[in-house]
Amino acid sequence: KQKYTQSNGRRPFGLSSLIIGFDYDGSPHLYQTDPSGTYHEWKANTIGRSAKTVREFLEKHYTDEVAASDKETIKLALKALLEVVQSGAKNMEGAVMRRKQPLQMLESEEIEKYITEIEKEREEEAEKKKQKK
Repeated sequence: KQKYTQSNGRRPFGLSSLIIGFDYDGSPHLYQTDPSGTYHEWKANTIGRSAKTVREFLEKHYTDEVAASDKETIKLALKALLEVVQSGAKNMEGAVMRRKQPLQMLESEEIEKYITEIEKEREEEAEKKKQKK
């Protein structure tokens, strides 16, 4: 079986991808494939430039409570991207996948709204820390 995947044209070399989908029972799944042909299941992940920084953020802040809410999940993804993107919503794209619905791209205005909310929360947290000192 190994020989099949090592011959020419059987799998894309040098390509990592994230594959998302749902089981018949509605449970979501996220898989990452890598150039060697292996795959891993994740609850949250990223690939590409600065992936390590974003992945570490997701590992630190992901909880099942956050994942239970669409809004909180979107905010977590955007917060993770803000760790490596400087210019806010201008250089971000996002999409939401829900069971039995087509993939929904987030509009830039919606992303900007979330980022404004995230920045406001960060300011409030910083203010609380100042008051404690």
